[in-house]
Amino acid sequence: MPVRSDETTSSAEVGKSGKRGSVTGSASSRPRKPRDSLNRSVIIDAGIAIAERDGLDGLTFQALGRELGAHATSVYRHFRDKDEFLLEILDTLRERSYGETLVTTGDWREDLRLLASRIRAHYLKHAPFAQQMSVRSTHRKNEFTNLEFTLSALETAGLTPDDAVVFARLIGNYIRSMSSFEAAVGCLDPELRAKDRVQMQLGAQSLKPEEYPHLVAAGSTLLPLDDPRVFDLGLEALIDAVAAQGARTASS
Repeated sequence: MPVRSDETTSSAEVGKSGKRGSVTGSASSRPRKPRDSLNRSVIIDAGIAIAERDGLDGLTFQALGRELGAHATSVYRHFRDKDEFLLEILDTLRERSYGETLVTTGDWREDLRLLASRIRAHYLKHAPFAQQMSVRSTHRKNEFTNLEFTLSALETAGLTPDDAVVFARLIGNYIRSMSSFEAAVGCLDPELRAKDRVQMQLGAQSLKPEEYPHLVAAGSTLLPLDDPRVFDLGLEALIDAVAAQGARTASS
């Protein structure tokens, strides 16, 4: 990512004394922080604050420089590029949300429910990052911990190692996609969400019963997009599928 300096200096702006003069149009006149005052943790916290306030589009190294009172190039001393920085943010947020809490209950079904509830709550808490969290692999400690926990539960359920990796991906994708979807819905204006639901219900009820008999009958009971029962129902269906696969393995 190209980085533009906050200041530009020409030879005309240097006085006879050899000292740098003031620059018209300088982005900021705030004193910059000493280099050694910045570290990865401080920069990550600033990045989280920017993204939660301005969205991920606003998370640039120039914005970080302004937030930290430092030159944008100082961030490169700690992170290779924006992508590495984003992955570190995602892993840090995961650690803060539920790090060290994935401890087996002794029941593989409850372990999978625990995993799902922790990840879902994490996504809803950090909605601005949900889309990136759902599609990126951070290949860092907390992602490895999640996968190890999942594989352990699945093998306890009686799945072969080959089946376990398939179901781990299925369950992981379900939890991430549903959680990301709910987080996106939660970011909508509450009035807009309510309006959408009412219009869907009224629209369904106004249809011709002979053309849409089931939809007209269900119109007043249609669920909102992020009804939590849907997440739980899907998760239980996956758990039942794991149990069935384990039973087939045991009988073969």
